[in-house]
Amino acid sequence: MTTPGRDMSRDYAGAAGAPAVIVSGMIAATPHQGGATWAILQYLIGLRALGCAVTFVEPVSDPQGDRATYCARVMSDHELSDRWCLVGEDGTTVGMDRSELRAAAREADMLINVSGMLTDADVLDRIGCRVYLDLDPGFVQMWHDDGVDMHLDGHTHFVTLADTIGSEQCPIPACGRTWIPTLPPVVLGQWSPAAETVHDGFTTVAHWRSYGPIHRAGVVYGQKAHSLRTIVGAPTRVPEKFQIALDIHPDETKDLAELAANGWDLIDPVRVSATPALYRDFVRTSWAELGTAKSGYVASQSGWFSDRSACYLASGRPVVAQSTGFERRLPTGEGLFSFVGIDDIAAAADDIRRDPIGHRAAARAIAERHLSAERVLTRLLENVT
Repeated sequence: MTTPGRDMSRDYAGAAGAPAVIVSGMIAATPHQGGATWAILQYLIGLRALGCAVTFVEPVSDPQGDRATYCARVMSDHELSDRWCLVGEDGTTVGMDRSELRAAAREADMLINVSGMLTDADVLDRIGCRVYLDLDPGFVQMWHDDGVDMHLDGHTHFVTLADTIGSEQCPIPACGRTWIPTLPPVVLGQWSPAAETVHDGFTTVAHWRSYGPIHRAGVVYGQKAHSLRTIVGAPTRVPEKFQIALDIHPDETKDLAELAANGWDLIDPVRVSATPALYRDFVRTSWAELGTAKSGYVASQSGWFSDRSACYLASGRPVVAQSTGFERRLPTGEGLFSFVGIDDIAAAADDIRRDPIGHRAAARAIAERHLSAERVLTRLLENVT
């Protein structure tokens, strides 16, 4: 789709001193999951705001049909219409053509490769700084340590949402790499606090299971299912509603019955998160978030913090998040609370109920001081250049 006479060097030049960056992550492969899309958009929009020339590249098994349509709409909605490419298993592309993709790679100063998913040598071999971005700490490293190819090789830097990998107290193997800690960035301008509350209670968006647990040294590193089961009685102890947009298979009959019996209001995730706009509206108009973590994050205490919870905080919505060790990096007690069990959830709900306006302001302040894309991505660029 190259335009005749188009000046490619000008297309891929960013602001003076700002690097040209290719970001690879998952948008098209899982279309209609607004939260997963926002996890990548924060990097694309945030880097562009720093003056970087940004290109999105995603490998997918089949880059046609609904996947391409969804990705094209997302890119268009965020002024990235000519800066994206889906690459099929056979090398075919949608969005940019192959020559444009090569030009983008040739001009790029850096690749930010989420989970190492981009393996196309035609792109990788043209970029000197190749950053592996780990959004799933513990699982990535343990799988690699167990012999699963997680595509760590070929990268020059390793960035993770954990902050303890490589330390004596952390059970996550470093896999012979030095891991640079980061926090999830949130583009503050995209998450201005809403004037009204539509979902008057604790909300969140979650997958019951993403993949199987890891059993290691007598510890089970599990999924959201394992974490939610430990607090299934929370709605019986707290007067607020518990509304969760939960992706759970209908065959999970025992757990579905237990959730219903304890007062959980399950929302069809398609209704509130099928697009980035729907997801953002759901988050911005919630009373607060109850953020559960995969039990693997809890067991490792690696410091992982949710990109979803970052969006709630930026929206001025208090967050009660399951402890993963994130308290080492983020302040708690006002706007953001940490919980281990139901008693902690009840206490946090009491605090929020007594001063909702104060906790909303504190939530936004935490996002501004610690999670803003400008702050997080500037530090990331500094750490890998």
